[in-house]
Amino acid sequence: MVYLKDKPQYVDIDVDFKPLPKYGHLSEKTPEFLAAEPAVNAAHDQLWALPDFPAFRQAAGDPDAVMPPGGPDRYREITTELLQFPTRDGHLIELKVYKSPNVAPDATLVYRMHGGGHVVGRHEVDGAENVYAATNPNIVVVSVDYRLAPEFPFPIPVYDCYDGLLWCKKNAKTLGINPEKIILAGSSAGANRAAVLAIMARDDGITGVIGQVLHFPAVCHPKFLPRGKYEFGSYIQNAENCVLSAVRLEAFLDAYNPNPEPDHRHSPLLATSHANLPPALIQCAGVDILRDEAFAYAEALEAAGVEVEMYGYQGVPHCFPAVLPTHPSTPVFYKRYNAFLKKHATSSGR
Repeated sequence: MVYLKDKPQYVDIDVDFKPLPKYGHLSEKTPEFLAAEPAVNAAHDQLWALPDFPAFRQAAGDPDAVMPPGGPDRYREITTELLQFPTRDGHLIELKVYKSPNVAPDATLVYRMHGGGHVVGRHEVDGAENVYAATNPNIVVVSVDYRLAPEFPFPIPVYDCYDGLLWCKKNAKTLGINPEKIILAGSSAGANRAAVLAIMARDDGITGVIGQVLHFPAVCHPKFLPRGKYEFGSYIQNAENCVLSAVRLEAFLDAYNPNPEPDHRHSPLLATSHANLPPALIQCAGVDILRDEAFAYAEALEAAGVEVEMYGYQGVPHCFPAVLPTHPSTPVFYKRYNAFLKKHATSSGR
């Protein structure tokens, strides 16, 4: 089976812990999550019982994401297309394009980096979010199938995504997008990548990034959490979460970055400056070890003068819209996501 530590290494979970004042109350589970938790736990246990991450990937596959009740009909309301681009080392990476049949010219690009702990997953990990975004005729979604750890550790996946972003800008006419209207988006490990690319684009003078969508973001390696500056209780409080426990997160992190050093390319919270970054939508889950770093990143952005919409959902686990599609908070999550995209996405048709 995939190697897991006996207990987390990067945070002391044996301390006499009491829920912290700002966000600790968000860990009180909702009745809907409590009812679903045994089945969710069993499904994740099956994957973690596999011998290694390649077997994990094969079992997970990349089936079309199931849309939540009342969501769009992905087979009627959008079309998809597969493309490829060469990275800086010549490796060909797949892109999946999602768009409306009625897409407007010069649409806004939503550049999507999928979740999966840096080691598993492909486009459809975040497929529901991609479909929701693509039903907006002012948006073209491009999802990048970056290379995965441990075969391709940090920083290779970062530069795969960065090279894909540059390729999209250079091939804007082919994609039907405005290269100066780009929203970076991701969930979990993909949100990490989206936050990192926003910083890299700013530092390198890459223009056109007008927004960032960070869902359930991992924004700081737990070894380097600035505990004196922000509230960090969720790593201990939610260490046994069935979707993403502390030891499972550390298995992902150790595969991705086995010898971590402070670096904003894997921990964007550590960037020397968060000024002049694009407006951000951050959504996190209350019963998630990553909860408090999401709030910390919102605080860091706001302190630097960045416009932030921050929402935390009480009583639900990491990536809950995919795990609990019928939960009452799921349509609220998508409503806020769609509203942020509508606010920032334009085309020549508008």
